[in-house]
Amino acid sequence: MRYRWLLSLVLAAFTLLPWTRVALAQTPDTVTETFFVPARDPGIQLHVRNKRPAGVTTFGPERIVLLVHGATYPSETGFDMPLGGMSWMDYVARRGWDVYAMDLRGYGRSTRPPEMDRPASESKPLVNTDVAVRDVGAVVDHLLARRGVPRINLLGWSWGTTIMGAYTSQNNAKVERLVLYAPLWLLKDPPPIGGQGPLGAYRTVTRDASKQRWLRAVPSGREKEIAPDEWFDAWWSANLATDPVGAAQNPPVVRAPNGIIEDLRKYWMAGRPYFDPGKITVPTLLILAEWDKDTPPYMAQAVFEKLTGTRIKCLVMLGEGTHAVALEKNRMQLYREVQLFLEEPGP
Repeated sequence: MRYRWLLSLVLAAFTLLPWTRVALAQTPDTVTETFFVPARDPGIQLHVRNKRPAGVTTFGPERIVLLVHGATYPSETGFDMPLGGMSWMDYVARRGWDVYAMDLRGYGRSTRPPEMDRPASESKPLVNTDVAVRDVGAVVDHLLARRGVPRINLLGWSWGTTIMGAYTSQNNAKVERLVLYAPLWLLKDPPPIGGQGPLGAYRTVTRDASKQRWLRAVPSGREKEIAPDEWFDAWWSANLATDPVGAAQNPPVVRAPNGIIEDLRKYWMAGRPYFDPGKITVPTLLILAEWDKDTPPYMAQAVFEKLTGTRIKCLVMLGEGTHAVALEKNRMQLYREVQLFLEEPGP
């Protein structure tokens, strides 16, 4: 069996040059559509955002991609924040792609379980990985029917890499290519979220706690260079806009289901993989940044070694970025590497 290894350590900062802005301005117009997909159990609607070139509604499976978020924040703020005038979804759509971002139940604009409107201590953890995989399956099937294609590309971030990896391991025939951005695997140290105490239905995150977690690995004095204050402020405001109940609290918070925390303890902290990467047979890219403390490089390396069922696998490490490199100064490196993988001709 043939394997390919791609390891790129990019240390130079990237600046969006004036000529690049002109080129982007000359790209075709894109349209944005928001809709809801019924989950596989009644009463749950899953929020989906779509961007694509204006006037185009027919795409082959190789030009369609679905994105899913991680453990705390919705897809909208992870993939469609127009920092520097362009979001990741904008970048993909302007290259002629049909790009979708979905919110799992309990996140963003998808249906929030009623337990999230009560004190967290009154209910058990909500929205575990089993539920998340089913929600992804419902949206994938909807998109396959919407575009009349047998497969699409999938991309997950952080916890989303486990969701997309597990889904693909069970449904290779429905997946064109797989991208695991900041892959989650077995933990060697305590997790950055969740703590050690009892778990309620959900947790709340404040602005200060979010910023501290994000930038904790950035060298002292370089925080504003890596993630300018105005970018962080815009991102945090966008998160609050998706959670009016949390935003109305004092101080304002973002609410996130605790099913992932329960699964961290049940699987990743206990040395029990949630899924078997060896069952993935489609081309797969693993990509992360060097300062990622949430899902450190050893996790991506472990997953890479276990991808024994695919003939094409790549591991890319980016320089000077954190777990949220998609929202930082070097985000264009991430966008380009992912797009290069997705657009590369097949074997």
